[in-house]
Order: sequence, then structure tokens, then C-alpha cells
Amino acid sequence: MNTADLGLPVDVPSTALFTDQYELTMLRAALKAGTAERRSVFEVFTRRLPNGRRYGVVAGTGRVLDAVENFRFDPGVLGFLRERRIVDEETLKWLADYRFSGDIWGYPEGEVYFPGSPIMRVEGSFAECVLLETVILSILNHDSAIAAAASRMASAAGDRPLIEMGARRTHELAAVAAARAAYVGGFATTSDLAAGFRYGIPTVGTSAHAFTLLHDRERDAFQAQVETLGRGTTLLVDTYDVAEAVRTAVEVAGPELGAVRIDSGDLLLVAHRVRQQLDELGATDTKIIVTSDLDEYAIASLAAAPVDAYGVGTQLVTGSGHPTSSMVYKLVARADSADPKAPLVPVAKKSSGGKMSVGGRKWAARRLDADGIAEAEVVGTGPVPAELADRQLLVPLVRGGTVVAREPLDVPRDRHIAARGNLPLSATQLSRGEPVIPTEYVHGRSGS
Repeated sequence: MNTADLGLPVDVPSTALFTDQYELTMLRAALKAGTAERRSVFEVFTRRLPNGRRYGVVAGTGRVLDAVENFRFDPGVLGFLRERRIVDEETLKWLADYRFSGDIWGYPEGEVYFPGSPIMRVEGSFAECVLLETVILSILNHDSAIAAAASRMASAAGDRPLIEMGARRTHELAAVAAARAAYVGGFATTSDLAAGFRYGIPTVGTSAHAFTLLHDRERDAFQAQVETLGRGTTLLVDTYDVAEAVRTAVEVAGPELGAVRIDSGDLLLVAHRVRQQLDELGATDTKIIVTSDLDEYAIASLAAAPVDAYGVGTQLVTGSGHPTSSMVYKLVARADSADPKAPLVPVAKKSSGGKMSVGGRKWAARRLDADGIAEAEVVGTGPVPAELADRQLLVPLVRGGTVVAREPLDVPRDRHIAARGNLPLSATQLSRGEPVIPTEYVHGRSGS
């Protein structure tokens, strides 16, 4: 099922106003100056990874494609712009017919990236490309931050599954995007039904402390849940006394009890005690799920604990301390006209203060060592060296305004596992460090 075509209620009818006003003022001025139709190349990249992170994760690409398709200035949007006098009538007329007709290339979703990686390249007229800046950045910055946190958590968890359960800790629509990004980064399921509905992510959920507190006795709550959901359900055992709750849970459900969930206390100590108690009661196959403000460090600290799955909320949906990827969208080349054959001229910001950019339409490739492990991110302009021709990272996403790269969400999820597996082993270390491979620049003519 292609959920992008369903028009679900978690979407908005138009993404045209997911933009900053200065993009429309630039458009208005460029139309007046006669430069709006100049062929242009914009690139998305980050100058640095979040402090201490060793790699980034590309996520949100599929949502960007949806946003570009839905970037339409319908009568209501145009009326708002007219009423606020944000643009003039000439610009409104141009916007009424807006359809992105250019090309977009990018790292495939789930791929890893490094400082300077041209994560996405948008090509077309200046006018049609500049309008997409904010919506592209808002999606990629958010989703890539969540996916990077998810990836670190998945590395720490090893073979144990991760449950995304952060919907109540963020904006309701951000929660859906976060669940999607977490799935790309390695999470197995989500508690958010909108994410399951919109993207087909497997959903899970049983009960909270409120359900136990509703009943006169903990036993009554467990009995009601087991009678309704079956013996394979997960019972929450830390509302009162954990040891007593585990004993009651096995008495009610029998040794076939699916799992118990622990949501508080010293998780390492409690998990060992609960595992021992479950085994003594004959519930040797009953799993233990832990929650309670987990992050990648807490998950790593539980590696030796008898834990079967982790539920993660707040730290995941806030990027585990890094809620944005600090990506930027910069003009790197432009022609003197709209002619497709007109040569591109590299352009770049040269000001001081750490915000310089590198001009020219870029390619990127990942050089591998003799064992097939990444050793450098190579970014360049002009011809691609022959030895890197089959290692190029950018793929076509949109051609002539038509999306050409939609894929089921399991594809970028599997892609990320493979990409992370091809990095040096130090990529999975949680200690602070520099990017796990360096970025090398190869300068040549920008080409057209």
C-alpha cells in the first residue's frame, strides 16, 4: 500500500506555507530583477556533526518527497498572502502556477553522512528551488536527529528490540515523524497509532499504571487484562511492590505470561531479581521489558541485565540531547540564464565566523579499505575519479518534477543497518569522539 496517496488526517493539504517569509521576498525581488529563472543548484549539508557524534543518519527523505509534491499555493494560501501584503500581485500570479519542475538528488534514506556531505541537491530555477528551503530543512533536520539517536540506541541494544513510545513527549505531528525516523534508525515498533496508520510501522501497547490504580486490587487489574488480551500480554509490575506483582502476575496468567514491564527503580538490580523470580515460578519464557527515561547510555548499562526489550520515549523524540542536525540549504552554483546548456558558475559564502561554504555542484563517494570498511567520505566537483565511480552516494529522487524514488519504509531501515555495518567499529562507541571517517574534498570544475 502506498500510504502517501491516502490523504490521511495526519497530513496537511498544502506544504506551501511551511516556509519563511524571506523566501517569498527573495522570490518577489528576483522576479522584478529578471534573475528568478536562472538555473541554480542548492545543496543540503551540515558543517559539523552534533558534539561528540561520530556519524549522522539521513532520515525524512520520503517525507520531503511528499512535501515537494504537496507544495501548492491554493486559493486559501494565496488569499492569506494577499491579505497580509506579503507579496505583490505579480508574485501571487507566479505562485498560483507553482509546481516544482526541477531535479532532486540525495543520499538515499537510511544512509549515513558526515560533515560536508551533500545530503540533498536541488536543481532548477532559483525561484522554484529557493521556496523549498525551509520545508526541506525542517523535515531533514528533525528526522535525521531522531534517526541518529535511534541508531545509537539500536547499537547499544544489540539484538534486543526497541519500542518507540515518545508520542506524549512532543508535538502530535512531530510524534508521527519521530516514530518513522526511529524505525529507520533501528526501532522495531511504535506505540503511536497515527504512525502505524500513516507508515505501516508495527504498533504495540498494553496498559499503564492508571489501569492498575483503577481496580480495587492489583490482581483484579491483571485478571481483567489477561481475560481480555490473553496470557501472552505484558503486565506492568511496578505500581506497588514488584515482587508481589510478579507473583500475582504468574498466578493469574500462568507460566505462559508473555512479559512483564518495569518502569521505575534501579532497572539493573530489579531486572535481575525479576528474572530470578520468574524462573523460580516456572515462567522461564516470560520476557522482561524495561522503560523509564532510557537513552543510549542507560541501554548500554543494561547490556548484562536479563532484559528482553526496551521502551524509549523522551530521549528519543528529543534526539537524545541533539534535537536538530544543524543542516543548511545553500546556493552553490548558478547560471546566467534559464538555458539548460548555460554553464554553471560556482558560488559560495566567504564570510568569517565558521559559516563558509564550498561552491560548485558536488558529487560524493565513500572510499573503502581492502576489507570493505569505509575510510573516507570523498566530496568533489567536476569529474568523478574512476576508482570512485561505483561508490557514488547521491541517487535521483525527483526528475523533471516527478518523484522517482519512493520505497517501502523497510528499505531505508535495512539500508541503514548495512551502512552502519560498513563503518569502522568505533562508530558504535558511545564515548565522545570525532566523525568516524574524515571528509576529503576533490576540487575540479563545477560542470553543468
